[in-house]
Amino acid sequence: MKQSDNPVWFYNEFRQVGTDFNDPAVVAAYDRNQHSSTVEAEQALVEQLGITAGDTVIDLGCGTGTFAIQAALTGARVHAVDVSQPMLAYARQKAIAAGLSDRIRFHHQGFLTYNHNAAPADFVITQAAMHHLPDFWKMVVLLRIATMLRPDGVFYLWDTVFSFPPSEFQAHIEAWIARAAKPTGEGWTVTDFETHVRDEYTTFSWIIECMLEEAGFVIETVERASSVITAYTCRKKCSS
Repeated sequence: MKQSDNPVWFYNEFRQVGTDFNDPAVVAAYDRNQHSSTVEAEQALVEQLGITAGDTVIDLGCGTGTFAIQAALTGARVHAVDVSQPMLAYARQKAIAAGLSDRIRFHHQGFLTYNHNAAPADFVITQAAMHHLPDFWKMVVLLRIATMLRPDGVFYLWDTVFSFPPSEFQAHIEAWIARAAKPTGEGWTVTDFETHVRDEYTTFSWIIECMLEEAGFVIETVERASSVITAYTCRKKCSS
């Protein structure tokens, strides 16, 4: 589906929010800065989720492809989806270097425009991407993800999620920036975090958890790395 196929009131997910990932230099820096998305961490996630040969995996907001590659190494069929052409080009080159270009299909689409025209997936994964969408559109996306999964299929969401009391937002945001920001060239900077909070759409845990349940998911595990980072492993409810 193309953005132009949608009504004029539809959200334009190809418009960059916050950091401009249509800049190849920014994409290269992103790959360097994503310390949380190391090969070892993504290997561990693949094992944790139980992805194996023959599974179908959709990676929404695949970025530079680290997770998609690790999933494909198991023999799974992977659909890697991103709205940034430079991200996809970077990920494709990594897949070619790993000898996996035939196991990963790359799609220049997004949460709202990717149509899974194949058998229902066993796993849908999204990491550090859904916060680019306002809450209304997050709900729309979760409903779409549920239609992509087979009954009892797994949805894994890792993202910035605010689990602190709303009345304490300023102290938690400032503590996060002070704790996580790095000097230029060594990781995400103070400016990067400030841009994220100001221009992007991280939501509260109680909101995203209600959305997940409303979309038809059972939340099986909640892993809070901090009051600003959470991972959810969910399972699509089987029809009664």
